[in-house]
Amino acid sequence: MARGPDGKGGGAGFSLADQLFNPDSIGDLAHEHAVLPGFDAGRFASEAVAGLEGRGLLERLDWLADCLEAQLPRPFPAMAEALEAAMPPPLDPERTDDDFGRFIHAVPGILAVRHGLEDHRERALDLLHAATKRFSMEYYIRPFLNRWPVETLARLDKWCHDPNYHVRRLVSEGTRPRLPWARNITLDPAVPLRFLDTLHADPTRYVTRSVANHVNDLSRIMPGTVVARLAGWRSAGRQAAKELDWITRHALRTAVKRGDRAALDLLGYRAGAVTARIGLAAPEVRIGDALAFEVDLASPADLPVMVDYRLRFCRPSGTAEKVFKLKTARLKPATPLRLAKSHRLKGDATTFRLHPGPHAVIVQVNGRDVAEAAFTLLPEHPMG
Repeated sequence: MARGPDGKGGGAGFSLADQLFNPDSIGDLAHEHAVLPGFDAGRFASEAVAGLEGRGLLERLDWLADCLEAQLPRPFPAMAEALEAAMPPPLDPERTDDDFGRFIHAVPGILAVRHGLEDHRERALDLLHAATKRFSMEYYIRPFLNRWPVETLARLDKWCHDPNYHVRRLVSEGTRPRLPWARNITLDPAVPLRFLDTLHADPTRYVTRSVANHVNDLSRIMPGTVVARLAGWRSAGRQAAKELDWITRHALRTAVKRGDRAALDLLGYRAGAVTARIGLAAPEVRIGDALAFEVDLASPADLPVMVDYRLRFCRPSGTAEKVFKLKTARLKPATPLRLAKSHRLKGDATTFRLHPGPHAVIVQVNGRDVAEAAFTLLPEHPMG
C-alpha cells in the first residue's frame, strides 16, 4: 500500500505515523538515551508524546530530534559522541534482506544534517556511518552529496567495500536519482554507476535490490546506458547468474512496461510473429465490477513471451493508460496458448479515479501491441 510522507494509508483510520511513533516506541528511544549523563528520560518521553498530535510522519521525526537535542551536549562533536553512545546494537548482521530498522533511529541523521553539514562534515559522515547500521541514512546522506560532492563521494567509494551490508546499501540507495520522499540531489546521475559496478556483485539481496531499483530509476533517463551496463555485468560474471537475472528483470521493469526493444532483447524476449485474439466476457462493465477477458496467442516459431496488458481509460481531459503484468510463457508452434484474467475496476481507488465511458484493453507481447478490444465502463451500481 503506497503511503505519502504524512504517514496515511488507504485503510479507514489507519495511521502509519501512529504505528511508528507512539508512547511505546518513544519510551524505547528514551530508555536508550537514559545511558547519557544527565539525560532525563521521563522528561523527554512526556514532551515527545505530547507533541505528536497533528504531525505527520516526517514532522514527527523532526519533533523527536527537537526534543532529543534539547538534552544533548554541544558543540556537534560532543553531540555526535552522545548519539553514538546511545545507539542500540547494530541490526542483525546475519540477515540478508528486508531489515530497514526502526524509524525512531532516524534522529541521528536529522541532527547530523542540522548541526554537522556546514562546519563538521567529517564528523557528521562518521555519525551517518554508525547510524545507518541501525536505520538507513539514505535521506540524510543526500544533503552532504549536494553540499560536499567530492568529499562525500570519496567516502562512498570506501563504503562500497564496508563489511556491514547496511553501509554498502546506503551507497546505492542514497545516490538514487528518484528516491521516494527524499530531496533531489544535484549529482550527475551517471556518477554513481561506478558504485553500482561494485555493488551489483554484492552477496546480500538487500544491497542488490537497491542496485536494481537504482538502475530502474536510471532507465527512465538513460535507457541505452542501462542496457549496456547490465550486459557488461553479465559478461563480467562477478555475480551469480541467477541473482544477476533477478537484478536485470527488476532493473528493467519500467523499460519493459514502455516496450523498450533493447531491454526486452536483453531479457530474451525478442520480437517474433505472434497472432492474438481477445475475448471479453461482456462488452459493458460497471465500476466496482471485474473486467473478465481471455487472450489466445499463437506463434509459428518457438518463442519466449512476456505478455502484458494495458487498460486505456477514459478521462475528462482525454485518455490515460496503465500497464499490468499478465504472464511469462513460451509459445510452441501449433500449440496455442490461452490466458484468462479478471481485473477489478475499483471505484474506491485513492490514486486513480475511474470515469464512465469508452475504454479498451490492449495486449502487448514482447513489447509489441498484438490485439485490442473495446468495452464500455458504466457507473457504479446504485446504492441499495
